[in-house]
Amino acid sequence: MEDFKICPVTNYYKRILLPVSYSLVFLLGLALNGALLWSVCGRTRRWSSTVVYMTNLAAADLLYVLALPPLVISNARGDLWPFGDVICKTVRFFFYVNLHCSMMFLACVSVHRFLGVCFPIAAVRLRTRRLALFASGSVWVLATAEILPTLVFAHTGVINNMTVCFEMTNPARFGAYFPYGLFLAIVGFLIPFLVVVTCYCAMMKVLYCGAAGAVSGARTARVRNKSLNTIMVVFLVFVLCFVPYHVARTVYLFVRVYMPGDCGLLNVVMISYKVWKPVVSFNCCANPLLYFWGSYRRRHTLRAWPCRRRRRRVQPSVGLVEVGCAHGSGG
Repeated sequence: MEDFKICPVTNYYKRILLPVSYSLVFLLGLALNGALLWSVCGRTRRWSSTVVYMTNLAAADLLYVLALPPLVISNARGDLWPFGDVICKTVRFFFYVNLHCSMMFLACVSVHRFLGVCFPIAAVRLRTRRLALFASGSVWVLATAEILPTLVFAHTGVINNMTVCFEMTNPARFGAYFPYGLFLAIVGFLIPFLVVVTCYCAMMKVLYCGAAGAVSGARTARVRNKSLNTIMVVFLVFVLCFVPYHVARTVYLFVRVYMPGDCGLLNVVMISYKVWKPVVSFNCCANPLLYFWGSYRRRHTLRAWPCRRRRRRVQPSVGLVEVGCAHGSGG
């Protein structure tokens, strides 16, 4: 903790930025991923491999946002941690496990789509529910194994007579944490990122070349263009949410370990790292939005849900309600 006294860091912005952004992510993520799980689990009779991946992705995002309320309270109180050491370790563990699960499931979804677009014949054999269940179970096991050391590194401590919950580890152990932080950056982020980039670039190439070389009707061209737009949006959201955060986190770790005496640089990289943390959190809100946006049937289900509830409450007006639903679902 000595380096905190020699080189104090600026953290006034955390009292506003992180509590507000985490609160917003918590409310939106809880509602959107809850709606996605309800739409998928409650309204799906036959579970395909796509449903398996999206259910696990929504579960990981939902567990991620459930770890945010203690962080909201702590950041709003200037990093004061009132919940004890066990809750500190638990919150840090669940925060990172579900963040890495989310990235891995997005990589699984990208491979799933890649097979369907680039190898449609092989996809019939490879995109099975059994393989999706196996891949999903493997993701949970791998992510849990990756983040287990967090239970050792993360703990509470006292800085300036205030109990805090160290996000990574205490300042005296950053040298020991640095190799583990690099391992997480490579295995937990870089490999899934390369998988996503490779798959989506290959899909965009196939769809673009097909659009340029094939003679097709207006409907086929419209579907192909929509697929291209969806792929590009999903890819951009993944890049914007995850790349800056992990780059800033790795740079911060490097500066903290090898240049701890450069107070100006340390403050710059720490602020950059903290600013990108809310952005990576917003990914758990973007995933269900992108899923509903790309699925007409899911959008129709959500639009029709208020109408069905109203129809149950107002039985005499069932005819008018059904007309209203029909008009509403066609927009």
